This record gives sequence, C-alpha cells and structure tokens, in this order.
Amino acid sequence: MPENPSPEQANQSNDGSPISEYIFSRLEFLPTPLQAQILTSRKRFVLVAGGEQAGKSMVASKYLVSRFLETEEPGLYWLVAADYERTRAEFEYLTEDFARLGILGEVTKRVDPGRITLADGTKIETKSAKDPRTLAMRAPDGILGCEASQLDLDSYHRLRGRVAPKRGWLFLSGTFEGSLGWYPQLFSSWQAKEGDEQSFSLPSYSNSHLYPEGAEDPEILKLKTMASDEFFMERIQGIPCPPSGLVFGEFRADIHIDHEMEYVKGEPVYIWMDPGYAGAYAVEAAQEINGQICVFDEVYERGLTTEEMIDVVTSRPWWQDVHSGAIDIAGYQHQAMSAPAEMWMDKTGIYLDAQKVRINEGTERLKGFMKADAVAGRPNIAFHPRCKGILSEFGAVPSPFDGQTRAYRWKSDREGNIVGETPDDKNNHAVKAVIYGLVSRFGYGFVNNKEFIKVKRH
Repeated sequence: MPENPSPEQANQSNDGSPISEYIFSRLEFLPTPLQAQILTSRKRFVLVAGGEQAGKSMVASKYLVSRFLETEEPGLYWLVAADYERTRAEFEYLTEDFARLGILGEVTKRVDPGRITLADGTKIETKSAKDPRTLAMRAPDGILGCEASQLDLDSYHRLRGRVAPKRGWLFLSGTFEGSLGWYPQLFSSWQAKEGDEQSFSLPSYSNSHLYPEGAEDPEILKLKTMASDEFFMERIQGIPCPPSGLVFGEFRADIHIDHEMEYVKGEPVYIWMDPGYAGAYAVEAAQEINGQICVFDEVYERGLTTEEMIDVVTSRPWWQDVHSGAIDIAGYQHQAMSAPAEMWMDKTGIYLDAQKVRINEGTERLKGFMKADAVAGRPNIAFHPRCKGILSEFGAVPSPFDGQTRAYRWKSDREGNIVGETPDDKNNHAVKAVIYGLVSRFGYGFVNNKEFIKVKRH
C-alpha cells in the first residue's frame, strides 16, 4: 500500500457476507459501491476514516442494522463516544430505521444515557467514555465507536476488551484530527486487511447528496485549491497525512499525551510564555509531579494584548498556585509601551526569567525531556490533550485557529528536502515557551554560558 493511498486504494473490496438486501430495500436505502464495501465487511474490527460530512454516522448505523439479525437470541449493542452527545446522530438514525422496519419497541427521549429496545428484546445503549464504569457492564455483541478519533487509546483498548467475551464486533468511525496518534495508526495498520481487522476511507465527496459530482464537484475542487494538502487528505479524503520535516519527530501521542493528567492543587505552578502576537501568544502552565513535568493547561491566543492575556491567565483556577515563570528574552524589550515581562511583573508580581536561548540548543533540551525515563518507563515531560496549541505545533492535532496542519518544521525546499540546520521560525510559540521554561528551571545541562535577565518585582 502506498504511503499516502488514494481513497480507491484504501478501499479495496473484500469477501465479506452479503448485505441484508431485504432490510435495506425496506429502508429504501441503496448503498453506493463504496458504502457497500464497508457494509459487507464481516471483519470483527472495522475502522472508517471519514471526511467531513461524508455520512459516517449514517453508514455506522446501517452497519449495526445489517448485523443485529446475526444473533439467534436478543442482542446487546453499545453506542460509545467521548461523551453522550457524540452518540446522538447514530442514535437518531437507528431509531428512525428500526421504526421504518416496524420492529421498534421503546426508545428514550434522551441520549445521556439513551436506550433503544426492539420488539424481540434486543437493546442498543449509549455509553460515555468519560465514565469508564459504564463500560464495565454485561459484554455486548457489537459496539459502534462514534466519533472514535475523539476517544483516547485507553478507551479503545477497553472497548476491544468488552467485545472479547462474546467474540463480538467493533466498528469505529471518525474524522482524523491529525495524522499522529492511535486512530490514524490503526487505520494504516488495518489497511493490510489481515486477520480480523480492516479500515476504509469514506471521502466527503462520497456523499452524493452534498456533492453530486463527486470528486469533481465544484465545491470539492474549491476546497482542494484553498486548503493545505494535509487538510484535504485528512479532513476531506479520510486519509492520514503525517506532517513531513517535523522538528519534534520524537513526539508520540500515545506516550506524550496524558489524558489522566490534572492540575494538583497546592503544588507549585510554573507559567512559561512566548508573546508572539502575530502568530500566537502562548502561555503554558506546568507542574512537576513525581519527577515528571506535566504541562496541564495553556492559553493559546491570537490578537490579544499582554494585558488581555494577563486577564485570561489570572482567571484560571490554578493561578493561586503560580510560583514563577519564564518568558522569551524579547519580552523584556521596550517598544511603544512597557515590555511584556514588565507588565506581567507589575500586574501579577510574579518572577519571570528572560533568557537568551539558542534555538538548536533549546530544541535539544526539550527533545531530552521527551525521552522515556529508563526507571519510570515514561517520558520526563507530558501534555494534557486540552493543550491544543503546543500539540498542533508538534503536528499531533490541527491548529486551533483554522483547523489546518501547522506544525513546527525544518526549513525545506519546494520538493520537501530539508535545507539548512535550523527550523523554520513559525508555528513554534508554545514550543519555545516550554523550552524557555525548561532552560530556566533546569539549565541546558551541557551549556555553561548562560545569558539571562531575571525579571523580579520591586
């Protein structure tokens, strides 16, 4: 399979069981050839990477409808998402389909939680991954993972474990939020269609109602022209496109993103910042917990003044525990008004280190922290998934400003070849903020000449 397969290559046909033609005829549903490939798959584990508005929820619901008759006894099925609301589309599609088939028994008006009971006693229940206890009940016959890319890796493993006792199936559908992490990794590995696993791409333009001319629809062609290649492949074609030339290629979503991390009240909080007004004004909040640097929150904004950023940051619940911080040395430079570092000092009274950090040396310092500790078995720095700014600079998620891939990269030519020995100085404000903080708190570790200005309150 090519590194970046086309939707056609990603959806090679398989020899699954036939679709229940009777059911779909009753529903007056005629699947497209692409939908038919998905719906005929009888692999136990199926992943559908859909473009925006591709009809993922509809296809997922039809998949369950096509499979519920496979059990001799009344079955149990789950709709699982990061929260209950993300199960709504599938829940409503299923309610409508079973009503049209004349086998709908009872249905709740709510999805939090919700339950559909069919005439034969089959039950379909909604579950939220926010409460793992809801996933510890009786093993289901099948699970729809709704907006599955929003689930964390632990939730995926938990769902896989829940279908094991009854040898049930798991159907995951969602839009790529970036091309790094467990969801795109599964997509790529399941393209081999070996064993019980298979993945599919469901492009936006496969929705003939929205895009009657398919891939050549004028709206799709306009998007292809306006959007970045990464955005078009991920969010329209449903194909992962890992960013090339990443400065921090060491970043791994499965080990550097900690979904369980939270602010520990009473422990010192350090704020590290880079006031990049045009790109992003980044303030990263970190604690040192059990020997690990935990970046648990951030303020990542564009177009805000220092005074406005101060208002936002000081309103956070962890502000009471802020101990000290660090800032770009440029934050000590006077322009037409007071220097940002001085404004933070005057308005908050915190201590901010402003150091001259050489870019390559600072980069290596952060890379060192990203390595796994041999004793603890974990990296020395981790990030909460709410820190979308710095995660986007690592290339793990789209930019919170425009939804496109805007990662911190090495300078490259038009062919993508890396040129020079320094990164491209953009999409790096949160990264630099963390570097300033690490150097301020721990030093370079290998550099003796440290040029710094320490900003203190009077």
